[in-house]
Amino acid sequence: MRSCEVLIVGGGPAGSSAAARLRAAGRDVLLLDRERFPRHKLCAGWITPEVVADLGIDLKRYPHRLLTFPRLRLHFGRRQLRVPCVQHSIRRFEFDAWLLERSGVPVEQHTVRQIRADSDGYEIDGAYRCRYLIGAGGTRCPVYRSLFREHTPRAEMLQIVTLEQELPYAWGDADCHLWFFAAGLPGYSWYVPKEDGWLNVGVGGLAARIKQRGQDIWGHWEHLAGQLERTLTPGAHYEPTGYSYYLRGRVDTVQMGRAFITGDAAGLASRDLGEGIGPAIRSGVRAAEAILSGRPYQLAHVTGLSLTSIARSMFNRSGRLRELAARRPHALDGVTG
Repeated sequence: MRSCEVLIVGGGPAGSSAAARLRAAGRDVLLLDRERFPRHKLCAGWITPEVVADLGIDLKRYPHRLLTFPRLRLHFGRRQLRVPCVQHSIRRFEFDAWLLERSGVPVEQHTVRQIRADSDGYEIDGAYRCRYLIGAGGTRCPVYRSLFREHTPRAEMLQIVTLEQELPYAWGDADCHLWFFAAGLPGYSWYVPKEDGWLNVGVGGLAARIKQRGQDIWGHWEHLAGQLERTLTPGAHYEPTGYSYYLRGRVDTVQMGRAFITGDAAGLASRDLGEGIGPAIRSGVRAAEAILSGRPYQLAHVTGLSLTSIARSMFNRSGRLRELAARRPHALDGVTG
């Protein structure tokens, strides 16, 4: 049986952030994930300057595709608001694998099915033992399912359902576009360009409200696809797939004994734009610091408002664009005024 001090289930941003912090402190860490990295990951792949800062990413040294857009275009019916700011897009299969490799922890491919708690820690599938356990396996995290579900039930009204696709496309518009409440959608749809001719488009909204209105997410996808065909992506071929996750609600129980839940396992995405990468990273680091310090694990202020982050970046736009151009010139290719 493989033994370690800390076992982390899930290799996304929450898991890799916790792993990196613990590894830097010299702790014995093992990470399990049911998939082998790099792995396909549905996600718009939008990261904020705060994520870059939290992870200590040197944009000049980031080895994969990264595009910076100096504005957002927010659409409300026929009205359009151009918001000058600095935001970034990445491809998640590259980004997650890079973060995990950078953490320096050993990773094993394993699907966790059974977790048993005892006085000495946790036993996983009769194959692993650990003193501390971190659940970072997303919405379907087995640590949440086995240990936390009864104590921290998820709020049905905060479930987001999405359809999206990442595809090669020679886009001509390097801005990120967001359409709010189109055709009665309780959420928004998006167009997120990525470096080297890749594009992510999708639609997401509150599942319960969509159902209450007698609609379904596929109808909203068709509305978006038709709009894109007429405007930004003529001739594109779509085969979208979907997933669901939860916005930040009450998460009173995120630690039980020496077990923790982080990121989407705890349901931490922002309430305005559903941004989950930043909260995942911050929660992973806090779980690690709770283990290192022995202090309680708390998630106050882990989830902020994404629009507040965008507003802050508006005031730093010029300086950040100059810095990016000096460090990573190709990241601004295709950007026009």
